[in-house]
Amino acid sequence: MIATVILCMPLIWLANNYFVLERAFDNMIDGDETNIALAASKQEGFSSDKRQTIRPFSVLLLGVDEREHDVGRSDTMIVLTVNPALGTMKMLSIPRDTRAEIVGLGTVEKINHAYAHGGVDMARATVENFLQMPIDFYVKVNMEGFLHVIDTFDGVTIHNDLALTYKEYDFAEGAIALTGEEALIYSRIRYEDPRGDFGRQTRQRLLLQAILAEAQQPANVLLKLDDLIGTLGESIRMNFTKEQLMTLLMHYPSFEKDIEQLQLQKGTGQTIDGLWYYIVDENELYDVQQTLQQHLDAT
Repeated sequence: MIATVILCMPLIWLANNYFVLERAFDNMIDGDETNIALAASKQEGFSSDKRQTIRPFSVLLLGVDEREHDVGRSDTMIVLTVNPALGTMKMLSIPRDTRAEIVGLGTVEKINHAYAHGGVDMARATVENFLQMPIDFYVKVNMEGFLHVIDTFDGVTIHNDLALTYKEYDFAEGAIALTGEEALIYSRIRYEDPRGDFGRQTRQRLLLQAILAEAQQPANVLLKLDDLIGTLGESIRMNFTKEQLMTLLMHYPSFEKDIEQLQLQKGTGQTIDGLWYYIVDENELYDVQQTLQQHLDAT
């Protein structure tokens, strides 16, 4: 009898947490019918059969600074292309001050203004136009809330490539352990880093890889699932369907060790009408566009 109970415990745990996962997904998934339809149109590429390959897809990750009585600001704009067949991911952090056409508004401004003007839809359309490629999915993240995931994991360790100081925070070069609060500060530093926005992009990649690495540890996820799901449910909105999310969780390989970071770093700074902009190098932009498009087309 005792043996039967012990054998049944994992099944009970899985059944219970399946419904916990479903509730969390319900909270995270955007209820807008247009966004759901766009995600559903990609459903055929997400097979639950391991023998079938999930086709490559793109994701726009928006790190948003939420504000009361305001749509907020997209502090971070990252485009990911994922190729499951190759087991690779390419990551482009778009400098927030990049001068670009804001699609749907008819203006040329800093690209991160698109979200403030028109939310996710305008941000996605603007990035699609900027990179000349389709954005299949989006994930909008309240950065302050999301980095609480790090506290759920009891912190993360990264290899910091440059010693930095911001107010009372000192981030030494080398291996450093970060709490969620420290990670938030670390991810936002700009002016104290001589590399400017490019240094911030590197630090965001390090944090993303660290969080993915922690999430790959079964003990971390299973023992802290309730807290983890609660934090994610409050901090994330996306247009993946529940079926797609479950497929990703069940069948995706680990990508955290094979993320190639692309950069737009050959541009120049220019002040226009009293505002500083980052003007991308057109040749470099074209090369990045081609790299992302080819990654999506590769089989």
